[in-house]
Amino acid sequence: MSAAYDLFQQGRRHLRSGMPAQATVALEKAKRLEPEKASIREALGIAYFRISRWTEAEAEFRKVLELSPADDYAHYALGRALRNQGRYDEAKAHLKLARSLRPRTGDDELALGGDD
Repeated sequence: MSAAYDLFQQGRRHLRSGMPAQATVALEKAKRLEPEKASIREALGIAYFRISRWTEAEAEFRKVLELSPADDYAHYALGRALRNQGRYDEAKAHLKLARSLRPRTGDDELALGGDD
């Protein structure tokens, strides 16, 4: 297994254990090793979101969308991060797109956790 994968798994364990700040440490290291890996960027975006680092979460979800433009979850998460920054019009576009890409999914199924 690669070092990036091990760090990614460590970060995911921290997220599952409710330790998003700790997750950012492992996931930032993984990102440096594999900057074009959408799964790492998504997990890091979730960790940033959960510790209310909205601009960092926004950057990660934008990168996920650069890598995978039709990723409904990334549109949803980006919309939530933008909304939490008070950028409602921008947020609405991404949230609407997320719903259109995955019309049967409600917000609770896509929960990011944390306060928003």
